[in-house]
Amino acid sequence: MKASAIAPANIALVKYWGKRDEELILPFNGSISVTLDKLFAHTTVEFDERYKEDILILNGKRVEQSSKDYQEYIGNFLRKFRERFGKTPKVKIESVTNFPTGAGLASSAAGFAALATAINEALGLNLDKKELSKLARLGSGSATRSIYGGFVEWLKGERNDGEDSYAIQIAPPEHWKELRMILCITSKEEKKIKSRAGMAQTVRTSPMYKCWLESAEKDLEDVRAGILSKDLELVGKVAEHNCLKMFATMLTTKPPIIYWNETSIRLIHSILEWRDEGIKCYFTMDAGPQVKVICLEKDEEKIKERLKEIEGVEDIIVTSPGDGAKVTEKHLF
Repeated sequence: MKASAIAPANIALVKYWGKRDEELILPFNGSISVTLDKLFAHTTVEFDERYKEDILILNGKRVEQSSKDYQEYIGNFLRKFRERFGKTPKVKIESVTNFPTGAGLASSAAGFAALATAINEALGLNLDKKELSKLARLGSGSATRSIYGGFVEWLKGERNDGEDSYAIQIAPPEHWKELRMILCITSKEEKKIKSRAGMAQTVRTSPMYKCWLESAEKDLEDVRAGILSKDLELVGKVAEHNCLKMFATMLTTKPPIIYWNETSIRLIHSILEWRDEGIKCYFTMDAGPQVKVICLEKDEEKIKERLKEIEGVEDIIVTSPGDGAKVTEKHLF
């Protein structure tokens, strides 16, 4: 009962921020993302009676069961998984990512999509992608979207049991292969406020949260249409505004949640200036200080060279729409 899987990170164009059900990880609003081709998690699982307890090794370091991170994430996921699928032997999980974790780069999305895919294979559950996305959701909401490649929508659903809240593919990666998402790493530090805690705090205290939800459906409709028609201006403008609205809810949370750093602000100003000059580029950000530039392949090099000149940018990663989670024969142990 051993298997491995690789799953990509994804970056949302229409964001998910806030849960209507914390236990089942059900969102207040739907979201749309691009699955990335360069950032991924590689996970191996083994269920075996010889293990006396569940074991998690993340990027070479064992995560103790007593730690808050273990209990909130893996511990909770395994408990919910076993409640749904029945008792299993204890499991050893080893996972590595090729990018910083907990820094606003969707590491939990990649990690839980890979974990769900590996568990499905190891236990022979024969779940299809729809059911896999529901399983991944029990660990991380955005992980629902990393099951699929290309352009993906996570349906918020209406049911209390979460059975209608899962991801669907809007278009495969090859539909818009010219699209680029340039990731500007401004800090590799783990963020102080995890997304899960930040969302709950925002829902409870931000007076802007109601406004955020009221505009979510229109944003989904516009980005969905923009993807299908390959309209960069429509997708870029809506994604940018959606991102700013999400941060407006964070800034008006009590106490305020501020993920941006000086370089984040510098990048935002630069991207707006470049667009005024006629370069078609747009920004988006998630719960962290990293800035993502949305553009087309033809402007990629020009934008990349300009980004290199901005003080505080630690790394630049150019990504394209990529494939979803998949099983691999390469085991980590």
